[in-house]
Amino acid sequence: MMFHSNIRGILISASIAMIVCLLLLASCMKKEVYSDVPVIAFQSFTPVYDTAKVMVKGYLTISFRDGNGDIGLQPGETQPPYDTGSIYYYNFIIDYYELIHGKFVKLQSTVPFSARIPYLTPDDPNKAIKGIIVDTLTLNPKPVHDTVKFKFFIYDRALHKSNVDSTPPIILRRR
Repeated sequence: MMFHSNIRGILISASIAMIVCLLLLASCMKKEVYSDVPVIAFQSFTPVYDTAKVMVKGYLTISFRDGNGDIGLQPGETQPPYDTGSIYYYNFIIDYYELIHGKFVKLQSTVPFSARIPYLTPDDPNKAIKGIIVDTLTLNPKPVHDTVKFKFFIYDRALHKSNVDSTPPIILRRR
């Protein structure tokens, strides 16, 4: 009888000790703390070529982080300031540049590159987020110049503009 009582007491003590350890561990876990202004960084550009060895599209990959997680828009979010006539309609702004006479010159592309990042805010008390965004860019199959690059940034829902980053030079034709 005494033996069972001691085992139960040891098990209860061990359970309490484990719960206390888990609570201490959880309270010591570092929460990510980022600026409320989003920060982005170029990660990669993966080209896709056609049979004539001309790049027809590419996958632009960037990383991001944001302290309050207000990245992205809902599909129906088109009221001001996110209406179609606003500079904030697209929240992933991508500008196109071609190498002309040794300098990169910003050009208006016939194909729009800017996009709307979908709503990414986590359902968590700690709203800080970080992640990767991959966007498919359809390229002009008959470019005038064979070297391009993209500069890009994002807006969050509070209209904070991230830093601007860019791809390295991209050669559109394989030899």
